[in-house]
Amino acid sequence: MMSLDDIMTSFRSCVISEHRAAGDVDHTLGLFFDKLSESSRSSSKRCKERRLEEAVQLLKHISDAQLEVLEESHLLLLVRLLVSMQMQVSNVSAAFRKMDQMLQHLAKGHHKLVFRETHRCLHSIIHSDQVLSFEDLQKACVFLEDSAVGREVLRESFPSLLKKLSELFLVVLQQESLRDGPLCYIAVKVCLQIFQLFPSEVAPLVWTKEPRGPKMQEILQALMDIILGKCCNRDTCLLAGTAVAMLINTASESRAGEAAAWSLLQVSHFEPWLLSVGALQVRCCPTGKDGVARLAVTRGLLTCCRPSILLSSQADATQMCLLLKGLFPLVHDLCEEKLDCHYFAFEALTWWLKKVKECLADILKMTGVRLLGDNSRLQQQLIHIIWTNAESPMEGVSEFVGGAFGLLLDLYETDCEQFCDTEKTLYSTLLQRIIKLPWEAKAKYHRLCALLPYLGTDVVLSQYAEIPNHLLKCLSTNHLSPCGSDLYRCLIQQQRRELCAAQLCAAEPHLADEWARCWRPVLHEALTSDVTLLQNNSSTHLLPCTFQVFPSAVQPLLATLDPFAPGHLHAWACIVSSYRAATGGSPWAAQGSSTLDTLQLALGSADDKVRLAALNLLCCSPKTRDTPTPEEMALMRAFLPQNLNSDSSPFRQHLQAGVKRFLVRIRDSCLAYVRGQKGKKKEEATRSRRAQDVLEQGIGFVEWLSELPYSYLAPGHSYQSKKTALLLLSAVLETCTDTWSPDKRKGQPPVNMGSLINSARQRGQWDFVSRTKQLVLISCLEDSTNEIRELSAGLLLRFFPPSFPDDIAAVLFMRTRQLLCSPRVHEAQMGALMMKVLLQKSQGCRLSSTPNTSCTIKFLVKELEEHYLTAKADMMLAARTKPIHGVLCALQRCLLEAPNSVYDALDHSLTVEVLVLLDNLSLLLLGVLYGDRGACASEKDAPPSFCDMGNAISSLIAEESGGGQEDGEECVLLSEEHNLVLTCCWVSLKEVGILLGSLVEKILTESKPSECLLAKEDLRRASKVFKNILLKCRHWGAVEGCGAGFIKFCASLLNSNDPELSDIPAHMLKQGLEVVRSPRLTSVTRRAAGLPMLILCVVSAEEASKKRPLLSLSVQTLLETARTPLPENWDQTLDLPQVCAVHTLQALVRGSGLGVAVLQFAPAVAILSLTLLSSPCWAMRNAALQLYSSLCSRMLGQRPVSEEGRPAQHGMSPLAFFFHYPALQPFLLGELRGAAEDLQGAPNEAKLHLQPSLFPVLTLLAQLQPGVQESTESLSEFLPPLLRLSASPIYSVRVMASKALVAMTPPSEYMGILIQLAAQLPSPQEGCCHNRLHGQLLQIKATLEGALCTASDPSADLCEVLGKMNASMWLVTEAQRCPLVRAAYLGVADSLRGLCCDTYLTELSHTLMRDIQTPQRELQLGLSSFHQQAIQFLCEDLKCACQIWDNFSASSTDLRLSLMTWVVDGRGSQQSGLKEVIQRVLQSNLREALLSGSVEYRRTFLAALVAVMAGGDSTLPPHPPHWAPLEEPVRLECLDLLLGDLGDQRGGPEFLSQALYAASLLLSLTSVSSLKTSVFQRWCSILECHRSPEEPEVLRMACAEALCVAAVPLMSRGSLPTITIRSINTGLYLLQDQNQQVRLKAARFASMLHHVRKGESRRSVYLMQVNQALPLLLDLLLDECWDTPGTLEVLLCHLPQHDLRSALREASETGRSSLYEQDEANVFAEPSGMCAHVLPYLLQMAEKSSESSAVGQRLSAWAEESAPQVLDSLAVCIELHPAETLTPAWLAQLMDPQFHGTLCGLFTRAALLLRLSNTSDDVRHLGDPSALHAGAREACRLLGLNGIHLPSAVTAAVAAGLPL
Repeated sequence: MMSLDDIMTSFRSCVISEHRAAGDVDHTLGLFFDKLSESSRSSSKRCKERRLEEAVQLLKHISDAQLEVLEESHLLLLVRLLVSMQMQVSNVSAAFRKMDQMLQHLAKGHHKLVFRETHRCLHSIIHSDQVLSFEDLQKACVFLEDSAVGREVLRESFPSLLKKLSELFLVVLQQESLRDGPLCYIAVKVCLQIFQLFPSEVAPLVWTKEPRGPKMQEILQALMDIILGKCCNRDTCLLAGTAVAMLINTASESRAGEAAAWSLLQVSHFEPWLLSVGALQVRCCPTGKDGVARLAVTRGLLTCCRPSILLSSQADATQMCLLLKGLFPLVHDLCEEKLDCHYFAFEALTWWLKKVKECLADILKMTGVRLLGDNSRLQQQLIHIIWTNAESPMEGVSEFVGGAFGLLLDLYETDCEQFCDTEKTLYSTLLQRIIKLPWEAKAKYHRLCALLPYLGTDVVLSQYAEIPNHLLKCLSTNHLSPCGSDLYRCLIQQQRRELCAAQLCAAEPHLADEWARCWRPVLHEALTSDVTLLQNNSSTHLLPCTFQVFPSAVQPLLATLDPFAPGHLHAWACIVSSYRAATGGSPWAAQGSSTLDTLQLALGSADDKVRLAALNLLCCSPKTRDTPTPEEMALMRAFLPQNLNSDSSPFRQHLQAGVKRFLVRIRDSCLAYVRGQKGKKKEEATRSRRAQDVLEQGIGFVEWLSELPYSYLAPGHSYQSKKTALLLLSAVLETCTDTWSPDKRKGQPPVNMGSLINSARQRGQWDFVSRTKQLVLISCLEDSTNEIRELSAGLLLRFFPPSFPDDIAAVLFMRTRQLLCSPRVHEAQMGALMMKVLLQKSQGCRLSSTPNTSCTIKFLVKELEEHYLTAKADMMLAARTKPIHGVLCALQRCLLEAPNSVYDALDHSLTVEVLVLLDNLSLLLLGVLYGDRGACASEKDAPPSFCDMGNAISSLIAEESGGGQEDGEECVLLSEEHNLVLTCCWVSLKEVGILLGSLVEKILTESKPSECLLAKEDLRRASKVFKNILLKCRHWGAVEGCGAGFIKFCASLLNSNDPELSDIPAHMLKQGLEVVRSPRLTSVTRRAAGLPMLILCVVSAEEASKKRPLLSLSVQTLLETARTPLPENWDQTLDLPQVCAVHTLQALVRGSGLGVAVLQFAPAVAILSLTLLSSPCWAMRNAALQLYSSLCSRMLGQRPVSEEGRPAQHGMSPLAFFFHYPALQPFLLGELRGAAEDLQGAPNEAKLHLQPSLFPVLTLLAQLQPGVQESTESLSEFLPPLLRLSASPIYSVRVMASKALVAMTPPSEYMGILIQLAAQLPSPQEGCCHNRLHGQLLQIKATLEGALCTASDPSADLCEVLGKMNASMWLVTEAQRCPLVRAAYLGVADSLRGLCCDTYLTELSHTLMRDIQTPQRELQLGLSSFHQQAIQFLCEDLKCACQIWDNFSASSTDLRLSLMTWVVDGRGSQQSGLKEVIQRVLQSNLREALLSGSVEYRRTFLAALVAVMAGGDSTLPPHPPHWAPLEEPVRLECLDLLLGDLGDQRGGPEFLSQALYAASLLLSLTSVSSLKTSVFQRWCSILECHRSPEEPEVLRMACAEALCVAAVPLMSRGSLPTITIRSINTGLYLLQDQNQQVRLKAARFASMLHHVRKGESRRSVYLMQVNQALPLLLDLLLDECWDTPGTLEVLLCHLPQHDLRSALREASETGRSSLYEQDEANVFAEPSGMCAHVLPYLLQMAEKSSESSAVGQRLSAWAEESAPQVLDSLAVCIELHPAETLTPAWLAQLMDPQFHGTLCGLFTRAALLLRLSNTSDDVRHLGDPSALHAGAREACRLLGLNGIHLPSAVTAAVAAGLPL
């Protein structure tokens, strides 16, 4: 048989080259062949599919008549080529189907030829003497599934195929690896396809009285053996069940099929049984009891059998149909059992309900009674299953449960209609049951959505009035927002249907009014809320569906918004953008001309969310051809440069997405114009002027946007700016180029994109891939952050030319080699990335060093060997100059991230060489850490301790430095040499693991049966490398990194069909478990070092579809080991096997790769961990507690996230928890009972029985979600011990018991528990146990809060509790000696405050007032806490609060501290009347506090003063705070004291920040005339000191606060110009601060100044964005102080240095000083950006210098001083420009941030000097202006050509084109 290459060669030579066809057929065939060739060569799946689709279209252009012209031999070659290629792509279903489309086209006129060739190819599979292989079955499977001709061929060969399958099963089922692997699965799949597609051929072999041959019998036996447990692969078992059911469905007579189906239901038997399927009988012997067999049969029968079989009954019971009496019991039991395949069980339940729905009419006719009658057993069973599994932790189960609930309701509706039941009581019963569920229950909302259509919105909203409130709570909680929004959508959809059906109002405005009446307040509250989650979810989920259902709702929503009110601007932007996206309506028509003004406010807001919403409004449109207006483009041009340096990663991602949508609109609208231009008549061209403008504007905007990012990619810009710039550049290149991305299904460029690109290129634009831009991206490859490097490399590889120019490639290769040898990890990673880029760009490069992949890999292997030999000879030298890990990383990237196959880069010998090198390297590096290379090579699996590793490295350093270890004082810090060696070792070991695992995975994935680069011995060697690293190294970085590669290694081997390979990981696991069981001789290791990682990786690599035997083995072994009693002479300084086992269990529980697979062992592991808490070994207790914590998180699921301080419960109720983990219930109950019994005894008897498991048990129960659970006897048994635990002597136990009591009590019993607990409160005469009393009060409070949340009218039920509380008021008086009891009673009273009578509250308040004002005679523990709570209670009442604060001066120090602490906690500003009182009291006591000798008192006092003075809305206009009438001398003294503390820096940063705020407050209230200038100067100096980036963040924030508090009022009152200048300068520095909050506060300062200057009467201050605040401050500086001394200096101080010669000298002298680089103090500041900001204002000063002689003199003086340096640096710059080729020196300069900053500073000063030379005669003598201009322009041009992109403002000024 000819090979595919031979056929293609013959086809090209015989058909393509000979002109035999008529017309253009020959040309079409040539193109067709080219597409086939490209597809055959392509390794990318999407590229292959794309080329084949193009080939299909070309072939369809050739008609049958044209094909007839071809000679028969040539047509045969064509068919043979297509069939051969179809065989080649049989593993790619999409490509196979496209090949079949071609063959079907040919088969229309040449069917016999196509059939014959297909038969010829398949004949070698079916009629071979060999057993069918996986590839053979794969081809048969895909031909059966997707090829019509293939099905004909296989139908003809049906007997032979059946025989081959029978023979295959005999072989497969004998070997465990084969029957559990993919070969068995695909064999079963082929059987299923045969039974499904060839029923007429199958039936005679099964359903005749005498069977025809044994083959079908053998196949059926094999399938049943697989179903009954002989195969561990769950997917194979389930598929086998489907195949058997499909076989039964081939019965031509219904009775025979029915009998076979009933016979198959014996699968639930545990004893051997006989299956009869027609004439076939097989003996079935169950081998497993995990339910998979029942599940497989049930799913198969439900999905495959026709209704007549499902409705059949047994011979002795005519009314018992298979669906109800046969299958439902199986489905019910499967859903009730705890299987790890619960997902499939509930899928089967869904299928069962669907089948019942299909057959309901026949079922009712057959039975004659209601199927789901009220209180029927079937109804109760279904509801029970649905109710108890809605909170299942198994992924996907809750979705099936929700679907099943909807089907049940639908069935009930039909059932009621059939029997004329109009009451339908089930609906109302279910509604009441749903209403009683807590709002936190996710299932509540899904059930309401399903129930809503049957009851209607009026009934649901009237009976469940809390829906709006609960919806808002859902939208405030991350995991509940989807279901809450689903309910809202269902409600409004149903509401519209009902309104339209009632025909009350048909017009859209009237429908919107009906919607607004119910829902507008809800959306308004959500959209303007302070809760971020609520805002985001309401705008994302509620608004779109609102406008889809009620388009006119936009007007009612917008009518209530005020853009200047807090939260309203964001709501406005969200509403308008959502309305535009949903309806396509014009946003500009929504509110008339004010829309644009409001949009500009939103685009400049300080809030990221507001700006994003406004951007979305600009960018969104339902039609991609909706042309952006000129106004929209202008807004985008202004918006994008101001939003490049956002700190928020989500903001950057949303910004990119919005810009991409905007670009798509531009692109598609321009393409529409370009297409419309073709074929237009002349008279039409005159009407296309607007379209021409659209094209010009669109192309121009894209050109501007493509240039914008490069100015922000230069070194020295912040990470934020670079990341955003690269994202924008990516958006431009993805949208506006014709580069096709094979890895993307969507988002590919339009077919005719080339026409638009040509149109732009004709205009001299859209040169996206110029050399200078390429150089900029290359410079980003050495960025310090990985993200920037990866993004830049991705753009270079995807969009730029396929090869580098020779000069760039040569220099980059030289630089790469240097970086690969760097000991700094990030630099070595840079080199690895560069090597990958060079490799993929080297196909067209003539550089001999890297001509292709194979040579590159050989070069890297040789380099790695050199590193190894260096390390072997001199480890210290290697750590400095050849540290190994860089080359390893480069090898990994070049081998594994290359687009071509690894077989193109490696041969067997090179692979073995790499493997040997990795083995030797790992032993060498581990030997360094051991200190003894011989010990490392031994079989001992004990890693050295951290102390041993440190000593080994120290010895190595001492040995190689030529001396012994020096005596002397020990240094706690690691030396530079020590860091070098340690980093080299652990990073290299990590890279070894990652490279080895990934390489083995890729080799085995791409291996062919005839060729594999790794032999079994090689793989065993690789496994030894992993074992050595994981078991002999303690460094977690190395262990974790190696584990990432090891899991790939294990997964590749376990998925192999070769049993010897799949046994390697299993053998390693057994070795690891043996190590766990072995006693250790080394020191205690936290979490057992790498041993848990080894075990976790192996079990995580198991296929999820199998039964995970390795996981079961591991868990059982670890449980047995952990349970082993400790030896009598155990040593706590050594690793214990039991402790190691517990840590390993924890690793398995936490392992994300295992998912919920470990939950089947959860009860046993939980019981173990709780039991081990009583161990005498501390390490065991510590490990058990960690294990228990991890297990609880896994069992309960992820904790919901909410922003409203919700309770810490998870989403699982006690009933659901114990349903899923029933074994835990008796154990936990026993632990509680045991602890409660220990508390029994005489009331006065002091007992302390420690039960270590008690608190963890209570913690688990307390995290369960309180909800409606049936008051079952089993759960009610928890209540008595929980109630008795109130007497525990341990405080935390009492607290947690109260929380657990609420979780375990059904809400219907809350009142009973409350009454019971309240009745036990003692009278003053009764003796009591303080612990018990305290615990009871805690339980009352916790239960009371739960009752108040669930009861609609609690006052009537709580009368008895209120009476008992009133009678027990003595518990809060001094008669009760325990402060904790008094505080607990007060907590209960606070909860009942809204229900208590005034008399009770008044008496309680008087009691508390008297108590806190009475001096304490003795120290009493807990009294301070009680006083704090009493103050909190009293201050809720304004009258009492004012009385307390009025007595502040006379109060004790402790009481004053308590009051101030209450204020610091943020409670003092909640009541407006009280706030003024507190402010007055604190101000009047300020002097006394500052003079106090107590540091704590002063600190707390200032903190309280700051809290009460600073509290409030930041958007309020600036106004002086209300101050007490302090006497002027007192105020000045306080100010002096505060400034003295600040000047001398007495106290910590927190105290100084508060002192600065207080001083600023005092300063703001003092008139400028009454203070000496020195006071203001001191204050400014303090700000200038603390604004520095090196200062603590809290002090920098205080500086920004001080500007808002003092600078704004001082400047508004006309302060000294010097103060204004210095304040603005401080603001400018703080606007560049690294901390976002500091920048926002500084922007608030600018916003307040702007507000004051405009004199606006609005109540709110518009808070502008930071990047808008900066030019605003500069505007203010120039407007008010342009001629003031110091202004020029302020502008110049923000420019970087400009001495280029000095900068170059420093760069050449700078060497690597340490392994780790010191970050800049402020990595956010951008010197070049400040140059662009400051330059226009410097030029304005130059222009205005003629108006002020003083300004002119200062500028002239500056020019005299700076001109020589500027001219010299410009000369150096011109001399610097590189030759036509790139040089290493210039590449180094391109990547130097200092060099770039110096250039920006230089050209900014040069621009100013140029402007001065044109405007002032005083500076012209410094140089020829024209020569200076020409030199600066030439330098700019040369720099631009060679990869230096200066800010556009700077280059424009140099070119004298800067607009003023």
